Amino acid sequence: MLRPDLVSSRMKFFPLPTLAFLALALVGGTAAAQVTASGQEPAWLPDRQYREGAGILAGNLELHPGVATDFGYDSNFLRRASDESPMGSLQLRVSPSFSLTTLGAQRRADGAQPSVHFRLETGLTYHEFIPIRGGSQLDRDVLRAQRNIDGFVKFNLDLLPGQVWSGRLYGGLTRSIRPTQQAIVGTNFNRLLPGAGGELVYTPGGGLLDWRVGYEFSGTYFEKSTFSGLSSFRNEVQTRGRWRFLPRTALIYDGRFAAITYPTTALSKTGSHPVRTRLGVTGLVTPSFGALAMAGWGASFYSNDAQDFNSLIAQLELKWYLQPTLTTDPLKVNGLLSAVSVGFLRDFDDSLIGTYLEKDQGYVKVNYLFGGSFLVNAELAAGAVVFPNQDGPDYGQPTGWSDLRVDGRLFGEYRLKDWLGLDAQLDYVGYFSKTRLVFPNANGFDSLAYQQVSLFGGARVFW
Repeated sequence: MLRPDLVSSRMKFFPLPTLAFLALALVGGTAAAQVTASGQEPAWLPDRQYREGAGILAGNLELHPGVATDFGYDSNFLRRASDESPMGSLQLRVSPSFSLTTLGAQRRADGAQPSVHFRLETGLTYHEFIPIRGGSQLDRDVLRAQRNIDGFVKFNLDLLPGQVWSGRLYGGLTRSIRPTQQAIVGTNFNRLLPGAGGELVYTPGGGLLDWRVGYEFSGTYFEKSTFSGLSSFRNEVQTRGRWRFLPRTALIYDGRFAAITYPTTALSKTGSHPVRTRLGVTGLVTPSFGALAMAGWGASFYSNDAQDFNSLIAQLELKWYLQPTLTTDPLKVNGLLSAVSVGFLRDFDDSLIGTYLEKDQGYVKVNYLFGGSFLVNAELAAGAVVFPNQDGPDYGQPTGWSDLRVDGRLFGEYRLKDWLGLDAQLDYVGYFSKTRLVFPNANGFDSLAYQQVSLFGGARVFW
């Protein structure tokens, strides 16, 4: 078990062995392909398509309040290896949510596109833990002390949507709660995640061509001063474009340049300037079958002589719609359509262990909506997580290594009424690794491997 006194300002590149868990938790990557089966929050909460009902009209505004509660079991919330005394616990989650938005075109009397569309939304989740298996009494007290509240608030402002020139501004703040993998008493990985950005969109020719140029800021700020050296901020310039050169096919481009900065040097984490550029094609082969293929190059450009990523990045996805699409534009297909997707993603991201990590991940997604009242959403992803050779002090693993990560989620909801739903959610995370990071001059170590299963059921009301 690692102790609080193991924190050292002499650490370079390896911040703290327990940060292996955090590094794996923060390697978000491309949202289109990642399964985030953390068991931390209900599956419906981040996605307004599942979260909201018809809404309450208030003049030119729609109000969408809601609240849910669910109860279940988590086999390893602290994400410990099998030889580190994992604990199972019952868990209660209560999740209120609320959003406010201007009327959409479908609710306007004339059906016209509004010149300004605004949306504000927020959600909270309270977590209560009841340990029932494994661990010492001290360990169980630590797990009970993980009770906390996470949540988010965000806004989106669309200007002149549907016009030749349009724009978008957005921003928000998320509080994410995470335990230390070793459950060091009084220490956690809770953090604040602010973000803001905007883009300018040019869409001539009735939508056959559109080009976007934007800027985005995102930050990670740890609440505990112990880990302040890992707090960082990211400034990114983006440009994206597409050209629909056939009725069902579009050429797409995505380019990004970012600056990742670590303001403090307590843990000697180095900044970088990652670059990504990808070119691809997306299309509907038939009204029931779609495909996406993108490939390009990525490089990390760290600010010292550390290991850099400099290689191919790519994504391939095939999608079968269980009911035919009603549009010929592959980028305007309704996201709630029942579909099966199979794909592969290769990418990289900044890591809190060493410099970067590489992800080579295959995934399968199933979304099935039956009769407008029964929803099943399933996701499975598996692939390699590759760490390069590690520079700096010898923490027992100076050379690079590869691990296997498997994520899965099965979510189902039955809507008894337009405002009432019953749901169940099963999550699995398996991180398979033989790597142990050893802290020098101490008896502490951290095994990267762990497995976590959680099962929840509950009900929610929404408008």
